[in-house]
Amino acid sequence: MSTSNNSSDQKAGHHKVNNPKTMKKKQLRLWFLIPLIVFIGLIVMLYMRLGQPTDIVTNTALERPVPAFELPLLSDTSRIMTNENLPDKPFLMNIWGSWCPTCVIEHPFLMQLEERGVNLVGINYKDEIGDALGYLNRGGDPFSMSIQDLSGQFALDLGLTGAPETFVVDGEGIIRQHIIGEINESNWQSRIAPCLMILNDANNNNVSPDTKQIGEVCK
Repeated sequence: MSTSNNSSDQKAGHHKVNNPKTMKKKQLRLWFLIPLIVFIGLIVMLYMRLGQPTDIVTNTALERPVPAFELPLLSDTSRIMTNENLPDKPFLMNIWGSWCPTCVIEHPFLMQLEERGVNLVGINYKDEIGDALGYLNRGGDPFSMSIQDLSGQFALDLGLTGAPETFVVDGEGIIRQHIIGEINESNWQSRIAPCLMILNDANNNNVSPDTKQIGEVCK
């Protein structure tokens, strides 16, 4: 008798597990649960991001020497320029291209800076030489020299995220400030000119720039 009951129970259990209707119901419940699980996961992830900084951090050459390069001079591509050809006084290194709309907007202000005596070195980024020279002929040339970076590798070594971008370099060839986007009167007065001024002061006094002061001013 006992053996017969056990056999019946086993059959009943086997029947429950393999019942197609039961399996279908379980599958339907599972499909309904998946969106809920994904939604809860998103809520948890967004909650954990609350209060966290949202700035995009790029791997730039900030606080490091200008990366080593050997690139042609834009106005005479037979001449190869290296770090040795960079100014030995503080200067701005501006990444530009004739194809870049924001560079066109920025260009008149660069001309003003050149008139004020600011030393600008241009890095012509991924440009056709004819287009680049035509751009300077039309809008004026604010650069003491422009270096042709046709492959874009040098700009990548600098940590470029998109043209235009500008780097403030001290008299020892160390990059002290990285400006993403257009230079204009506003960020020139608030950020760039104060940084360049302390670098020029240090250079004129033949001393190394105060790193603490740079950290405060050249943000």
